[in-house]
Amino acid sequence: MIGSFWWPFCRLMGAFIVMPLLGNAFVPVTVRILLAFSLAALLGPMLPPVPQVDAVSAGALLLAIEQLLIGFMLGLFLSILLHVMSMLGTIMSMQMGLAMAIMNDPANGNSNPILSQWFLMFGTLIFLALDGHLVAIGILVDSFRLWPIGTGIFDLPLMGLIHRVGWLFAASLMLAIPAVLAMLMVNITFGVLSRAAPSLNIFSLGFPMTMLMGLLCVLLSFSGIPSRYSDVCLDALTAMYQFIGGSA
Repeated sequence: MIGSFWWPFCRLMGAFIVMPLLGNAFVPVTVRILLAFSLAALLGPMLPPVPQVDAVSAGALLLAIEQLLIGFMLGLFLSILLHVMSMLGTIMSMQMGLAMAIMNDPANGNSNPILSQWFLMFGTLIFLALDGHLVAIGILVDSFRLWPIGTGIFDLPLMGLIHRVGWLFAASLMLAIPAVLAMLMVNITFGVLSRAAPSLNIFSLGFPMTMLMGLLCVLLSFSGIPSRYSDVCLDALTAMYQFIGGSA
């Protein structure tokens, strides 16, 4: 009976370590533990029979680590999903010349351009508005049926998870292409202008215009990104579901 609560708790806790919002350093560890324990207590009576393993044996330790890793990989899908918006902000900041405007992020232990933090917050709100967090928890619950405890970890499609890293760059570039092309046209225009009028101080004129054009692209992006980002969220959640053997 203890195992029916402990193994689900390990898998849920592994997912909550890296999941957006819950995996943030500002969320106390106690909150994550209590949430994982509450869900495990609710799921315990409904799960298939768990393996009978001695609680103080090496097999129990390996099984706990296995469940932590499965939950970690499931939560990693959502972490990659939200980093699409962070990468989008980085690409647009570099095109605008705002890459030097860096803000330290103590929650994640890194430094990102301010625009990346802005887009990351926007993407998180879109994800919550689409009830993506409820769908993700539902997939975690279904994982105990689709990939029962004790099935193993090496039979999972691990290459599919690795390919999501490439998908991260592709999705962020897809969202940033309109702004990148607009900024490229601005740079080409000022390049032609500098050749036509060499005496013109292109730096004093080009940087403010590039900045204004970049801010206009950001304004237009905030109105067009939600519909595209919803498709990205659906793709990430579908990949998360298929990773544990579900069918789309």
